[in-house]
Amino acid sequence: MPAASLGALQVVWFKRDLRVVDHAPLLEAAQCGPVLPLYVVEPELWQQPDASARQWAFAREGLLELRRALAELGQPLVVRTGTVPEVLELARRRLGIAALWSHEETGNGFTYARDRAVARWCREHGIPWRQLPQFGVVRPLPSRRGWAQRWEARMAEALQPAPALLPPLPGVEPGALPTAAELGLAPDDPPQRQRGGRSQGTALLNSFLAQRSRRYHAQLSSPLTAAQGCSRLSAHLSWGTVSLREVVQASRARRQELAGQAGVGRWPLALQRFEERLHWHCHFIQKLEDQPDLEWMELHPRTAGLRQADGERLAAWAAGCTGLPFVDACMRSLRASGWLNFRMRAMLMSVASYQLWLPWRDSGLELARLFVDYEPGIHWSQCQMQSGTTGINTIRIYNPLKQGLDHDPQGVFIRRWLPELAAVPAVYLHQPWTMPVELQQRVGCVLGQHYPLPIVDWAEAAALARDRLWGLRREQGFAEVADAIQRRHGSRRSGLTRRGRAAGSTAAGEADQQLALNLDLAPAPPSPHPPARGLRC
Repeated sequence: MPAASLGALQVVWFKRDLRVVDHAPLLEAAQCGPVLPLYVVEPELWQQPDASARQWAFAREGLLELRRALAELGQPLVVRTGTVPEVLELARRRLGIAALWSHEETGNGFTYARDRAVARWCREHGIPWRQLPQFGVVRPLPSRRGWAQRWEARMAEALQPAPALLPPLPGVEPGALPTAAELGLAPDDPPQRQRGGRSQGTALLNSFLAQRSRRYHAQLSSPLTAAQGCSRLSAHLSWGTVSLREVVQASRARRQELAGQAGVGRWPLALQRFEERLHWHCHFIQKLEDQPDLEWMELHPRTAGLRQADGERLAAWAAGCTGLPFVDACMRSLRASGWLNFRMRAMLMSVASYQLWLPWRDSGLELARLFVDYEPGIHWSQCQMQSGTTGINTIRIYNPLKQGLDHDPQGVFIRRWLPELAAVPAVYLHQPWTMPVELQQRVGCVLGQHYPLPIVDWAEAAALARDRLWGLRREQGFAEVADAIQRRHGSRRSGLTRRGRAAGSTAAGEADQQLALNLDLAPAPPSPHPPARGLRC
């Protein structure tokens, strides 16, 4: 950057908001003076344990398209590599800065600490930092009361247009966008990964509302149908190539349009279900905003230290080599694409937490790196929820056999992602350990050689985990802490009743436990060949 003053320079710091439409900081900054649109590539951020090359590849594509969109307005995106305070200090000395603009961000621990450092830098130099909300997350939030109504008000606000013009900044070089290798990231860009950039995001939104959403409510649970039936907007929402507000408003406009048409069936209901999940998007991010340490610390302190690290089990689960076909197929699909539907994500986390008894943070980091749409607030809230450490949610132990039979009854998904099981007869596909040894040899799938035996007796492990968790919830004092957590983090639209939360009450605990059993834990059929505990893959 040249050492020349540009007047009342407004720095717009792009973070996870890679668009020019419905970008209030950009529009308002442009009304105050010349704009320096800035993205800082932070090498330390990309060395965090939840970061991966596949995430950077998606972000980089969005940044390249953002640069082109800004260039069409007059001033392309400026990219610098380093720490944010260092980059801002260099700009201040050489150009002068009148104000810093950005969206609020609820990110991981690194970004939280970095934002505090930026705030200190701004105070030291008397530079106002104007942070505007991007989602329905409220900062600060003294109470959850009325939160849903505030979310609705935010989503109803008018979409902000892009600025009409951004005066070019003479002599300011755009700067290069490093590759994943230049950031020191291990090679990891699966060929089936979604592409980044606003054009990709808006195309997905349009195709979803025009046709793919017709049976969303019926197709979102199975990995066979979810890839097409879901919106697939999650990565674009996480990186801000489309705004949540424009998705909500477009969906509601489409639902209203369909309401007046004949022959659309339950399509409006499908869109209503989709919009409910957009609401939950912010509900979970709000939890991390209100309590940043839930990224590392159990929400309910009594659940800390329950599980022990097991590197061998973790590696088998992460590689899709547990010996549980539907679990392994879901994991391998995720590894190959960077995306998986929500129910299967929950199942993977549940199996890791209960059947494999792995610490939620260990398995959570493995998943975080695999998700192209990694959103820390949603991810860590869900990791704790699915592993039973919140103290306020039903303990939901997914039965991997039942999930496979329910959502992949013919084994199409399993055969696609586990080619070693391709020749296994359908009757044995979901439980290959029940297949006679002679048949294993005949079809070329010898258990323990071509495909692993289950690394745990999953039904026995699930029962033991359930007993441990419910025993803990019945301990004196557990329910009182859970009630405090519920008051702070629980949804006011669909919060648990006192009876459902009172884990200290035997009757309530048993009722809640029975609900979990009915949902997920159908009895497992007897196995003539008990699964071995050895790890082979």
